Amino acid sequence: MDARLPLDIATLAWLAFGIGGVFGYAAQRSNFCTMGAIADIHIMEDWTRLRMWALAAATAVAGTTALQMGGLIDVHGSIYTGTRLIWLSHIVGGLLFGIGMTLASGCGAKTLVRLGNGNLKSLVVFVFLGLSAYMTLRGLFGGWRSAWLDPVAITLDSHQDLPSLIAARFALDPRSAWLACGGIAAGGLGLFALSSREMWRPAPLLGSVAIGATIVAGWYLSGHLGFLPEDPETLEPAFLATNSGRMESLSFVAPLAYTLDLLMLWTDKSRSISLGIALSLGVVAGSLLAALLTRSFRIEGFRDAPDLARHLIGATLMGFGGVTALGCTIGQGLSGLSTLSLGAVLTVLAIAAGASLSIRVQLQNA
Repeated sequence: MDARLPLDIATLAWLAFGIGGVFGYAAQRSNFCTMGAIADIHIMEDWTRLRMWALAAATAVAGTTALQMGGLIDVHGSIYTGTRLIWLSHIVGGLLFGIGMTLASGCGAKTLVRLGNGNLKSLVVFVFLGLSAYMTLRGLFGGWRSAWLDPVAITLDSHQDLPSLIAARFALDPRSAWLACGGIAAGGLGLFALSSREMWRPAPLLGSVAIGATIVAGWYLSGHLGFLPEDPETLEPAFLATNSGRMESLSFVAPLAYTLDLLMLWTDKSRSISLGIALSLGVVAGSLLAALLTRSFRIEGFRDAPDLARHLIGATLMGFGGVTALGCTIGQGLSGLSTLSLGAVLTVLAIAAGASLSIRVQLQNA
């Protein structure tokens, strides 16, 4: 990464809002949904939305690999590629998140998209997911996470992204390992996605590519345009306007917690809008724009008390699970996976297992 001056925080926030807007618009128009993809397989044996997810992941991996190879970002500046693999947190958090998103009718990203469509159930999920996530970051749930889950880990000899692991194991050039791993991962996902005729229709094809491209844009924004080689105060490298202090792309669990924190402490001058918050608000705005243009905006509420209870439980599980696993279906499933992180692979598999289990239980009880 170069030594030029980064953009100012306000400009970074507006760009993040725009990236989120593209995500929200594309997700609303293409009906992109990870939980829906898993449900479609179990209920209708329809793999189209899973292929959409695979194409978005392929685009994200290919673009992130290009940024890494070009020296524009360094994925080791993110939370996904550390040398400490908290495998139990990834598995437990992923399982709980998968169960939670089934109960809450979608993940954090889908919650924001549905909120833009006028769904009041998603407003409740947003609030309780954010509260649960904040409690897992800094509150009661955080104590449990820190005491019981995070200490169970494996310390690796290198970063946990697959190119670094392979390069260290076989004494290869890291760039060659990145090119090979990125090419194989993106190529395999892309071939699976495009092997169906259904995927060549404009909505799933363009929507999936656009969503994958927002992940790449998020990395470029925080890891290049917002990168400060030397902070004047600490004299250390810094990433501007990120809540984690690391390079970030799209993720929709912790940013919802920080959004609530900002709204509740608005007059506290130590609080400011971050890229994650701006991205989340952008998703709602993009979805709202799509809903208005297609005249699909509808106010919806809960059917009954059991419906409310399911969504509250699901939101709470997603907040705890997403923070524990260091991400959600987008945070780990696309952003984390685009760094070829081993932890992201574990989390994605655990989320899929949790969602599949809860969907099967619901179908048996229907």
